[in-house]
Amino acid sequence: MSNFNDIMKKYIEFTEKKLKDYNNYSHENRPQIKLIDAMNYSLSAGGKRIRPALVFAFCEALGGDMETASAPACAIEMMHTFSLIHDDLPAMDNDDFRRGKPSCHKAFGEALAVLAGDALAVLPFEIIADSPELTADQKVLIISVLANSVGRDGMIGGQVIDMLNEERDDIGVEELRNMYRCKTGQLIAVSCVMGAVCADADNETICAAAEYGFRLGLAFQIIDDILDITSTTEQLGKPVGSDEEENKKTLVSLLGMEKAQEMADKATSEALEWLDTIPNNGFLLELTENLLRRKN
Repeated sequence: MSNFNDIMKKYIEFTEKKLKDYNNYSHENRPQIKLIDAMNYSLSAGGKRIRPALVFAFCEALGGDMETASAPACAIEMMHTFSLIHDDLPAMDNDDFRRGKPSCHKAFGEALAVLAGDALAVLPFEIIADSPELTADQKVLIISVLANSVGRDGMIGGQVIDMLNEERDDIGVEELRNMYRCKTGQLIAVSCVMGAVCADADNETICAAAEYGFRLGLAFQIIDDILDITSTTEQLGKPVGSDEEENKKTLVSLLGMEKAQEMADKATSEALEWLDTIPNNGFLLELTENLLRRKN
């Protein structure tokens, strides 16, 4: 476990450093300093940094190096942060706290929070395109898969499905699985894919990385839903019980806690089977199992 913790610490510290480098102050952007402050406020709020860790881990497992993966790793964390800023807005989940401190719109106002989220949604493509470590072919593929994972067929589309489901009482398991795949699974799967692309992996390996990521994403979201019921605001750093209050349909509300946990266990087992095809996967094995057992 100590080796796992050391590697995770390395990934997190490298991510923090690079995020600061990619969104720093300059003479040219001084007039926009308030926007940069709002972006950095949410970027530096902490979090598990699971997605960038997956980028780095797949890249290193397949023979690449962290520097090559730095732009995609930070890009995915920016995308994730943009989604959190917008999710917390009054028009969406209306949450006042995120990761134990006031949400971006509570700290900077609603308008600036919207714009900070917007800026974090487009900056990733700039830093990938400008990366000196990536080849032109790698940049094109990474930009394509990242855009797909975020847009109408990915995270944003999944959020829309989630919102529309609040008005329905006839949601089935497969519909919820599809929503989870879009809303959560896409960003986790593309993290794995981008790491593989950074290491010049072949198509078969890239597909295996994606299949692993989608199953990890399903388990991750189910555990999130369970923790929304069983955990506390202090443990999670955000309000709990919000799913029930907002009439959100989840696999927990549909199947019950025990059946939902069984589904998370099964998705994790399937993820581990796909991981068997990836060499040097020790860190990824521990990460997968830790995420299933997490308490926050």
